Amino acid sequence: MSEEFYRIKRLPPYVFAEVNRLKAKYRAEGMDIIDFGMGNPDMSTPSHIVEKLVETVRKPRTHRYSASKGIPGLRRAQAGYYARRFGVTLDPETEVIATLGSKEGLANLAMAITAPGDVMLVPNPSYPIHPYGFMIAGGTLRHVPALHDGKFNPAEYLRALDRAVIHSVPKPVALVVSFPSNPTAQICDLDFYRDLIAFAKKHHLWVLSDLAYAEIYFDGNPPPSILQVEGARDVAVEFTSLSKTYAMPGWRMGFAVGNLRLIEALTRIKSYLDYGAFTPVQVAAAAALNGPDDCIAEIRGIYRSRRDVLVDAMGRAGWSIPSPPATMFAWAPVPEPFQSIGSMGYSKILLREAEVAVAPGIGFGEYGEGYVRLGLVENEHRIRQAARGVKRVMANAEALLAKYHAEEAAA
Repeated sequence: MSEEFYRIKRLPPYVFAEVNRLKAKYRAEGMDIIDFGMGNPDMSTPSHIVEKLVETVRKPRTHRYSASKGIPGLRRAQAGYYARRFGVTLDPETEVIATLGSKEGLANLAMAITAPGDVMLVPNPSYPIHPYGFMIAGGTLRHVPALHDGKFNPAEYLRALDRAVIHSVPKPVALVVSFPSNPTAQICDLDFYRDLIAFAKKHHLWVLSDLAYAEIYFDGNPPPSILQVEGARDVAVEFTSLSKTYAMPGWRMGFAVGNLRLIEALTRIKSYLDYGAFTPVQVAAAAALNGPDDCIAEIRGIYRSRRDVLVDAMGRAGWSIPSPPATMFAWAPVPEPFQSIGSMGYSKILLREAEVAVAPGIGFGEYGEGYVRLGLVENEHRIRQAARGVKRVMANAEALLAKYHAEEAAA
């Protein structure tokens, strides 16, 4: 009875648990922790969306079970969004399904398409559900380095995918791609997606594209959809979310769109597992997609301003952070004095000595070591306050490292 359950045993230790434990401990001691660790939007959901929820929830008929695949009006609204934003025409009946956030959709599609031992190609570093959704489903992971010299290089990434296919037995079944990327904030263009679809068709691979940050971009053109590539729907499905676009994280509303067979598989799995989101939430989500875009631009502008303050303030403090072109994250190299203790060690020092929480890069995969992720989830005043704490850490690096090593040796 003491033996670990099979699927739980397959999961590695949760790296962020230690940081979360320390955050709770220090807060209980009265420390004012400035928390960049979790990508949890802090802004208010736009008022017209909230008002539609309130209006709908007052109708008793909306309190009953909903539709697992999403109410028709919501699926039509998502199809309308793809038509406006990407010029992609979707059939809301067969090519669109509503999910309880993109994370749930990814996990349940992994469950639907994965047989025990199937090999899946996943980027590393990566948002944890990308690899571990397949691992929970019984699959085997082949990690593909997502960065080369700290940046996304399309040609190198495709070569790495090619090597992974050649050296995988059995042959891989699917690959995951995520741009703009969480955690690295890297972006790609439509030419990369064209090459990726051609690669997938050549090797008979399904493609799962995570486009959760489609509307959180700052520089250049808006991020494309993989479905803009001709023939992409033959092999690809794409996930989006309202969490960041409309500051609706707790509402848990996302979508999967694209390949008919994959959408059918996800629909069937979900029909056994849930009755869909609460109907008033779905109605409000449709109002968001059909409503004005000015709230999206406002939210994007807040993130842009925070990004600029973060990069400037931390740079003045002695920590050079590359300016992210998209997402609500910055992917920052561990400063040179602290590189020897890795991302977890640096995160612990920041937490205790600067009262600043970040996510250690090792939590996103072995190739995330040497970096930390910072979420743009604190206001500009708090970001500047955090930078003052970081400045103290940088100024006392030698003493803090000696203290850290002594404590680790004594533990």
